[in-house]
This record gives sequence, structure tokens and C-alpha cells, in this order.
Amino acid sequence: MRHDLQVEILKELMQQLDEGRNVDAGVQYRVPTAAYVCPDQAAKEWEAFFRNHPQLIGLSQDLPEPGTFFTMDDFGTPLLATRDKHGVFRAFLNACRHRAVKVASEPRGKQSIFMCPFHNWSYANTGDLIAIPNEDHFGTIDKSCHGLIALPAVERDGLLWVHPQADGHLDVDDLLGAELSTELASYGLAGHGFAGATPIPGDLNWKFANDTFGETYHFGKLHKDTLGRVFYGNNLHFKEFGRHHRFVTASRGIDRLRSLPESEWEIAGSTFVLYHLFPNIQLICSTESATLIRIYPDPASPGRSITQVSFYFSPETATQAAARDAADVDPQAVYDHERRGPSLQGSFEVFKSTIEQEDYVMGALQQRTAESGQLKAVIFGRNEPALHHFHRNYREALNQAPLEPVG
Repeated sequence: MRHDLQVEILKELMQQLDEGRNVDAGVQYRVPTAAYVCPDQAAKEWEAFFRNHPQLIGLSQDLPEPGTFFTMDDFGTPLLATRDKHGVFRAFLNACRHRAVKVASEPRGKQSIFMCPFHNWSYANTGDLIAIPNEDHFGTIDKSCHGLIALPAVERDGLLWVHPQADGHLDVDDLLGAELSTELASYGLAGHGFAGATPIPGDLNWKFANDTFGETYHFGKLHKDTLGRVFYGNNLHFKEFGRHHRFVTASRGIDRLRSLPESEWEIAGSTFVLYHLFPNIQLICSTESATLIRIYPDPASPGRSITQVSFYFSPETATQAAARDAADVDPQAVYDHERRGPSLQGSFEVFKSTIEQEDYVMGALQQRTAESGQLKAVIFGRNEPALHHFHRNYREALNQAPLEPVG
């Protein structure tokens, strides 16, 4: 992020803190609770936003060297992602062309050839079909026409994008826009190494899960003993990029900047910067680390979802954090500003527990109320513009009526 933009954001946040105010969208909206429970809407969302929409599946270092791969099955298309011997990122339908069995079952690893466990048809990590056992018995087949089905795949500025459909349209420039693309490129995400991942299943609609990342109003209340010890809460710098947005809130580290010249101000260590990438991605990133949060519905139940959280660190940050791991630093050190920072394990544990034991507990309670049918709508306040933006965008994409203003 440009330094002048960092200073602009930091000044706005300092002013909000000094004046005891938050960002003001100037309007409140009602959102019908049916949006979180309606099976017909859930089916439309699954088709429009997951099965037929470009997906951000990871960062470049999820495939750190030629021959590495990973698999996933989160959005209706069994996926195999590979990096071939030339370093090219590729994505395929994880299915043998013979009888449709997955050719790779491990979540990640290093492997150049993938063999179907059913009949041992074998494929290169370029997707080429290279061997058919007992081909003289099976019958001749044109191998050049029966490789793994390739999916549109693009690697850009450290981000791995895939379209779930072989004939799908994937244009990252069109998807993100020039301004957001340039800003994301500035973080150097291509060098951030994969450090671990965790799934968080929840008894809440995927949009309730998304909503927990859409405001800081609750930080000093729900998170008073966790994130509330690090972040002030109820302050926000917000910017829209089409259907995406940037969301920045101040940590208590912002106070250290007040005694420094603006030339030394840095947004890292003073805030967290979160990018919502429509429809289901929350990307928290800096030049030192990144957390990729991918939220998916359960296609069988509107009241369930799964959140996939992946952690990444720059080489320098990873080295420092590994040293703290070796020193057996208390995970709660993540909340101690007198320390140099948390261990890798501490970061994982605290982030997961905060979402799972605080945010998603609230989301599950919301879900039960929505399913009762007694509460017809919830309200998004003037200090919650990110929620306005997200719900306005998905409703527009589904050709639904606009949100209803309160009053």
C-alpha cells in the first residue's frame, strides 16, 4: 500500500478515536432473516457464487516448488492444483477420465504423477494421461484427448485463482479492477510461505459467517478479553472497489505513531487491513503476514457452513515466529504488546478460538432465531457500511430487491 495512503488512513482512524466516533454510512438497513434460511435462495447462491464464480483458492506458496500439489472440494468441483516442472500453476477436475474416481486424495504434497486407485490410470501434473494398464485388454484410446479436465487458472501477484467450470470465464483484471489489483500486489504475497491451515465448521449460514468480519462494533463487547485487548473497536476506514472492499481498524499500536514523524508511520502493527473479495473471501494481509479466510455454504443445509483459514508469513516473520515456538511462548502472548509478537502456534490457536468460540457462537444463535421465523429482519447500523456493501452486492447479483432503509 502506498505510504501516502497509509498516512491518510491512519489520520482518519486517529481522528475517529480522538473524537469518539466511527465511520458513518448515513443510513440503517433492514435485512430479512429469510435470506439466511431460505433453501431456494441458498440454491441460487450455490450456483451463482460458488459453482459458477471465480474462486480464490490460495496463495502462491501453497505450491512452493515444481511438483507440489494440493486438493480441495469446497465449492462443488473436486479440484487438483499443481505446479509443473516449469513452475506453471495448473488446476484440474480431480477425476480420472475412466470412471471419475479422484486421482489425488491427500490434501497437499509433492508428486509429479497421479495414479487413479481404481484401475491405475496415470496422469502427469500437467494433466496429460500417460499410462493405461492393460491397454491391450481395455482397447486403444487417444491419450491426447483424455487427460485430466483443465480448469481456467491464473496466478497473479501471489494469488491463485480458478474457475470451477472448464468453460468458465476467468479474467482477474476484470474481476478485481486496476486499483485493487495494484494495491494487493504491493504486499508481496507471492513470497509469503504457507504456515498452516484449519477448518472451522459452524452451525450458521455462510452469510452470518461473513457478517462477523463486517464490523468492529462488537470488538469491545464480545471480544473484550481477546481481540478487544489488541484493537480499539468501533472505528473503521472503509473503501469500496466495485463488489469488493477494504476494511481497516486501529489496534492499540496506533498510539505509538503519535510521537513519530509521518514519514515513519506504517499501517502494519497499528491496524489490521482486511480485504473482502466478493463473494466469500476475507484476506487479512501485510508485508509480513497474511490470513486467507474462505467461507463456504453447506449445499445440503442453509444453516451450516465451513470456514477454511490459511496462514502465511514472510520468510523473516516466519523465522522470528519459529524461534518463539522453540522458546515455547504462551499463545496468549498475541495479546501482550510488550512482547515482540506471538509464536506461529499461538497465532493459529488464538485466531481459531476467537472465531469458533466467540464469533460463530453468536452466529449460531442468530441462525436459530432466523430459523424460528419469529424475527423477520435484522438491522445493520450506520457504523456497519461493510455489511451494507456485502448484502447490497449479493442481492443485486441475484436480482433481488434492494435493502430496505430503516425509518
